[in-house]
Amino acid sequence: MSVVTKASVASAATTSLFVLLWSSGAIVSKLGLAHASPFAFLLLRSSLALAGLLLIGPLLGLRWPRSRGAILRALGTGCVLLGAYQIFYLLALNTHVTPGVMATVMGVQPILTVVLMERQRSWSRLFGLGLGLAGLIMVVYQGINLGGVSLAGMLFALLALASMTLGSILQKRITDNPMGTLPLQYLAGFAMCALFAPLQPLHVEWAGGFVGALLWMGLVVSLLATLLLYRLIAKGNLVNVTSLFYLVPAVTAVMDFLIFGNRLAPLSLLGMGLIVVGLLFVFRKPAARLAEA
Repeated sequence: MSVVTKASVASAATTSLFVLLWSSGAIVSKLGLAHASPFAFLLLRSSLALAGLLLIGPLLGLRWPRSRGAILRALGTGCVLLGAYQIFYLLALNTHVTPGVMATVMGVQPILTVVLMERQRSWSRLFGLGLGLAGLIMVVYQGINLGGVSLAGMLFALLALASMTLGSILQKRITDNPMGTLPLQYLAGFAMCALFAPLQPLHVEWAGGFVGALLWMGLVVSLLATLLLYRLIAKGNLVNVTSLFYLVPAVTAVMDFLIFGNRLAPLSLLGMGLIVVGLLFVFRKPAARLAEA
């Protein structure tokens, strides 16, 4: 097997693994919430991920930022991306938003991130944004008016979408030693969860299913999948990496059906389709154009 072929196989394996791990997040979180309150699960997951990152950090050669500005940017990004996003995400799942619907809502995030960051918005990008938002409206309408999901549940899902979008923009602005900011970001996310935890019920049922879900979310998704994402960004094209998120809603929806028996309603499927088409329009520009955004 040639070197090029080996590299291609390794790249395909890495990207496939990332998509599977990332897609499993909503599914395994739902399993964990069956045995714990959202904030109890989140605190344990965040502390486990932080401990794991601190242990393997020296092996990965992570260099902590030294300037005050870099530290503050890392902490602020962590509060949004690993604090607010995870809080709203779990609260949405806990208020009966299915993993498939949650993943479909989050599928709009790459569109919003690129369009908001771009100084000159082309008609193609704006059209893609319009399609994505139309798809999002269909999913929200299906969830609230036809699917029996509470208004609070869909509000939490939309707040998770807003937090991920803002957090991604903040993360993209960290260009100096981005990997080294991860421990500070995890610390900020944990601190934010701990700040609100006393205001929420905290209970855990230490069943085997909960321990498995906690280990998977804390070490596999929060740690391994995040490191894989950073590796993909460092090794490849940002557009190609972002395009991996096209697959996440569909893979999560399939997992949701196989594990929980939840089917996406026709309107939600149509919304997912519009979001995917919108993504294609948003990312049809050359990679160089996105790099300048």
